Amino acid sequence: MRKIILVFLFAVFNLIAYTQVIKGIVYDDKTKNTIPYASVYFNGTFVGTTSDSQGNFELNNPKNSTMPLTISAIGYYSTTMILTKGESLSIYLKPKDYELRETTVKSKSLLRRRKKNLAMFRDEFLGTTPNAKKCMILNVIDITFDYNSKGDTLKAYALKPIVVENNALGYTITYYLDKFEFYMNKETVFFIGNIKFGETKTTEGTQMLYDDARKQAYLGSKMHFFRSLWNNDLKEQGFFMTNMVGQNLKMENVVVLDSMNNKYLHYPTRINIWNNDMFTSIYLLKNYVYFDKTGYFDPSGINWIGNMGEGRIADWLPYEYTVGK
Repeated sequence: MRKIILVFLFAVFNLIAYTQVIKGIVYDDKTKNTIPYASVYFNGTFVGTTSDSQGNFELNNPKNSTMPLTISAIGYYSTTMILTKGESLSIYLKPKDYELRETTVKSKSLLRRRKKNLAMFRDEFLGTTPNAKKCMILNVIDITFDYNSKGDTLKAYALKPIVVENNALGYTITYYLDKFEFYMNKETVFFIGNIKFGETKTTEGTQMLYDDARKQAYLGSKMHFFRSLWNNDLKEQGFFMTNMVGQNLKMENVVVLDSMNNKYLHYPTRINIWNNDMFTSIYLLKNYVYFDKTGYFDPSGINWIGNMGEGRIADWLPYEYTVGK
């Protein structure tokens, strides 16, 4: 495996130092007032807390966590913060200043259009898999659409987090949506945001169903791939990779280490990934894409085409997930 020095990456990608307790205050970037009851959490996990009425928070850092810390609040764009040497953080969130044009939707024609928009949003946000059919968005009233955008583009907004009940996998999901655009002609969707997981109450019978569904969602997923890549057991886990001319690729061909042994995906051209009968191609949008042993990776650094790229919220798992649990 190649080992290189990537000092510059630490300035653009936020890694977490191994501190025991994270402390800070959350502020409005515009007014400089503190923000009460903001959510502070590790994106894609169960681990998080809430700021108090004065914007203060404390959060125990999971042992050996190397994931970015996310801060979200109603009416604000989420952000991530660098943690170093246990210092107290001052966090500034930018208000969502888009115009909520849909608040005046009353006519029958616009109500029909909203119903159609919601159906498209559900398909692109939750997905169309069997798991998606068992998901319910509990606060669709908080989702609004831009009716002045181009006819082939669906733009959705949400000041409040979108709450999803996943009755297939047994999770409750809180998703802070920062941007959603669906380009109908190209059949391409782009959405960014941050996610918190919670467990739903189960019985012994439903837990067995959830365990089986979670395992099926995991196998062949992005999380499964990156964990296998980290452990260098792609073959044992049913994966194999080739480049664009069909040459086989191994972990040492596509992974580099920095001076602290953090791992990055690095390859100049397309990488093809097979897992059983599933096929995916990935293109790196950054020279070096960080990932870790939990299966976490920098989502802004990869363009996915194929089976793994089709997974949506309904099939996502928390990073604490382990097979069989």
